[in-house]
Amino acid sequence: MTGALHPKFPNVDLPHLEGIEIPPLAHVRLRQPEVPALDDPLKQLAAAMDAKADLFTLPRGSSVAIAVGSRGVAQIDGIARTVVDWLKGRGLAPFIVPGMGSHGGGTAEGQVSVLSKLGVTEAAMECPIKATMQTVTYGRIDGGLICHFDAHAANADGVVVINRVKAHTSFPRPVESGLTKMLAVGLGKAEGARQVHMIGPRGFLETLPRLAAQLVERAPLCAGIAVVENAEKQICHIEAAAPKEFYAVDERLLVQAKAATARLPFARIDGLIVEEVGKEISGSGIDPAISGRTDIRGVANPAEPFIHKIAALDLTARTDGNGIGVGMADYIPRRTADRLDLRAMYMNAVSATILEKAFIPIVLPDDLACIRALVATCWASGAPRICQIRSSTHLERIAVSAPLLAELRAAGDLLDEQPPALLAFDKAGRLTSRLGNAP
Repeated sequence: MTGALHPKFPNVDLPHLEGIEIPPLAHVRLRQPEVPALDDPLKQLAAAMDAKADLFTLPRGSSVAIAVGSRGVAQIDGIARTVVDWLKGRGLAPFIVPGMGSHGGGTAEGQVSVLSKLGVTEAAMECPIKATMQTVTYGRIDGGLICHFDAHAANADGVVVINRVKAHTSFPRPVESGLTKMLAVGLGKAEGARQVHMIGPRGFLETLPRLAAQLVERAPLCAGIAVVENAEKQICHIEAAAPKEFYAVDERLLVQAKAATARLPFARIDGLIVEEVGKEISGSGIDPAISGRTDIRGVANPAEPFIHKIAALDLTARTDGNGIGVGMADYIPRRTADRLDLRAMYMNAVSATILEKAFIPIVLPDDLACIRALVATCWASGAPRICQIRSSTHLERIAVSAPLLAELRAAGDLLDEQPPALLAFDKAGRLTSRLGNAP
């Protein structure tokens, strides 16, 4: 399979938008769940592995695969390097495998590139990275689905799985993203991801835990490293777990992770401006808990927040053109549309069997046109309720129009605020007054 495939969009000018006035927005800092970060998470990780040293009763020189995913886990490069060094210190021979299903365009080279953007390289880790889309199979589960597992990991003497425990991007259930999902989907590669997704939402509830349970019994697993982040994307909990504990650890830590997650405290937003969309932000590009748009057939969208229109302005650098999730937006600028890697997006969407997130919304010439269209079509009755965020994971600072500012003041959700100001754009129509630019 060759490299990225980018579309080319024309400039579609809508002259009637030029008269639309964009309301001034006030930059504010929100009160979010206050969960303290660990002082030294890497030191605590090493201590957690020391406490579980009995899981690594392998002969000296044994090979150990370390599975690292595509999500932007805080300090993932430091976590991976700490695990590498800990294993080396016990005379073992670690190497890293990408545990990311069909991400990276569904190619070994693409997955190595994703790891590189996360700071996980052979030079930085001082160990090999072995990437393949080939799997071995560990039989079938009830219903006939095949249990796939990364071939390099299967041939190792042991496997360590690293993942963040958090809410998934579909619908609530006892176990969502975590060690269990990394086994069945991440290390299942593209074929494993298809097995989970091929029957739609039921696959998350039924297929995924069954595949993971079979892998726990048959794959050469040693341990898992479970990470929880607070509302500021700092590590607030890290622990090592035995393979047979993966499901229970995921279930326990998911409650903790959800309690620490940042939220937008609004039931209704007329227009949401999202500065960045990316796979490391959310598997859906924009977290459905923030956008209010799961948009999976047969699964109801969250009752709140209800957001009339969304403009997504840019892709993150780390998403490497995979704009999965732009289908949840209503407008994107041409600059962003032209950066989309259709191969990576389509591979992701088709493997997941959830296609809507790869749909391309209305493409307008620039950020200014998108935001004017957002205001013009947001169904506001009176002053529009407009909110600007850096991404669905960066919510400590946001910008809001007057009605939302008044609501925040009344609820006591403000830590500080700046006076409302008009949005600023450069000569190319690109938004320059960004939260991502703030110190």
